[in-house]
Amino acid sequence: MFHPSPTQLLLSLLLTTSQINGAQLAFPGASGFGAYAKGGREGNNCTVSTLSDTGPGSLRDCLKEPNRIITFTVGGIIRSKDRFIIPKSTTILGQTAPFPGITTYGNGWSASGADDSIIRYIRVRMGKQGSRGKDAIGIANGKNIIFDHVSVAWGKDETFSINGDGAGNITIMNCIIGQGLQDHSAGGLIQAQGGVSLFRNLYVDNKTRNPKVKGKNDFRNNVIYNWGGGGGYIAGGDSEGESNVIIQGNYFIAGPSTGSTPPFVRGNEKFHAFVGDNWYDSDKDGVLNGKMIAEGDAKGYGGMDLVKQDYGYPGPEQVLSAKEAVDAVLKEAGASNFRDAIDARMVEEVRSWGKVGQLITRESDAPMVGLLEKGPAVAVA
Repeated sequence: MFHPSPTQLLLSLLLTTSQINGAQLAFPGASGFGAYAKGGREGNNCTVSTLSDTGPGSLRDCLKEPNRIITFTVGGIIRSKDRFIIPKSTTILGQTAPFPGITTYGNGWSASGADDSIIRYIRVRMGKQGSRGKDAIGIANGKNIIFDHVSVAWGKDETFSINGDGAGNITIMNCIIGQGLQDHSAGGLIQAQGGVSLFRNLYVDNKTRNPKVKGKNDFRNNVIYNWGGGGGYIAGGDSEGESNVIIQGNYFIAGPSTGSTPPFVRGNEKFHAFVGDNWYDSDKDGVLNGKMIAEGDAKGYGGMDLVKQDYGYPGPEQVLSAKEAVDAVLKEAGASNFRDAIDARMVEEVRSWGKVGQLITRESDAPMVGLLEKGPAVAVA
C-alpha cells in the first residue's frame, strides 16, 4: 500500500484547499495583491537535500529553472557566496525543512522578474560580506509574487525593497524585516504603482524606511519598533508621482534608538492616505501604553493628504485592531515554525516596550545568543 510522505501530504493540502470562487489562492490564508500567485504548481518538484551552496541537491541548483515547487529534506544554514535568483513560477516551501528550518547567510536574494512566485518560511541573512549596494531581498520588476513567514535581516542597502515601475500585485505578509546594517540601515523602499500589500509584518532596528512608500500600497496590522533618526513610515518623501494608500491598524513603538522622529514623516499633497486605528507608544517605559493618532491629524500623519474614502484594495483575511496586531505579529511573524536566536532576540526587544534595541553596523554587533563571528549558530526552538 502507498503511504505518502509528510512532504507529499503537505503539498496536497496546500494545493487542494485554497480554491475559492474559481481562482486558486497561493495557499490557504494568502491575501492582498499577491494572493493569487500560481507558483510552480504547473511544473515539477525539486528537493533540496544538501546545505551546500552549489551542486546537485542544492537550493541554488533547484533555482536554476522556472516552474518548480522546491521542498527540503535538510535543515540548517546555507552559506551563500552569490545572490540567489528566483525564476518565474517558483514555489519555495521552507516549512517542509526539518528542524531548525532553512537559513541562507552571506548574501541576499533577487526576486526581480519572479512572476507568479510563492516564497514561505525562509530566513535570509545577508551580512557585511554580501554584494555591495544590494538589498537582502530586492525586487525591481515582477508581478503576482507573495512572501509569507520570511525573516529578512542584515541588508547592506535596503533590507526588503520593491522599487520599480514594473513591479506590482505583490504581498509581503507575516515577515520580519530587521537590523539593516549601518551606514545605510533601512527597512526598505516599497515604491510600485502596481499594488503592494504589507500585512502583519515586524519592522525592527532599522534606522529609516520602515518602509518608505510610493504608489499603490496597503499597509495594515504591522508593528514598527526602534526606528532611528531617518524615520518610521516615510510617506513618499521627495519621490515624484501620486500615491494612494491604506494605513490601518498599525502600532509604532519607540525604542532606544528612536529620538524625536515621529512615526510618519515627509508626506505631501500627492500622498493620499485612508487611515485609521494607528497607535504610537513614545515613552519607552517598559509598558505598551500608546495612544491612537487621530484620523484627522494631518500633522500626526506627516503631512499626508488624508482621504475619507477607502480604496477597496484586497485586504487581509481578517483585519485586526492595532493592539491585536501586536500580539499576532510577535507570535507569528517570520519563519516562526522554528524561530532562531536572531528572530527570537528581535521579538524580545519589542516585548521590552522601549527598553531594549539597537542599530548595528555588522551582524557580529548583534547580541544574540549563539551568534558566531562568521554567522549565526544552528537555530534554537
